[in-house]
Amino acid sequence: MSIAEKFIVLPYKKNRGNLVPGEMRQASNGPSAEKIAASMAARFVGVAAYAVMVDDETGDMTSPRLLARHGEIADLNIA
Repeated sequence: MSIAEKFIVLPYKKNRGNLVPGEMRQASNGPSAEKIAASMAARFVGVAAYAVMVDDETGDMTSPRLLARHGEIADLNIA
């Protein structure tokens, strides 16, 4: 089992009054994830950049750590 830290950016939009996540984007490092989130902020209700631990064999994500937040975001529930 190989676990590595990865960086993701998750935009949020409103759908029928509910906050829903958009397409997740991967970043190469923390500062890059924060920069991508900032650049996307004007186009979405909210955008968040996270550092997560990923099991390379299964793709399972755990231990999300919020790096940057813009606007309205939902709790990230990763098992």
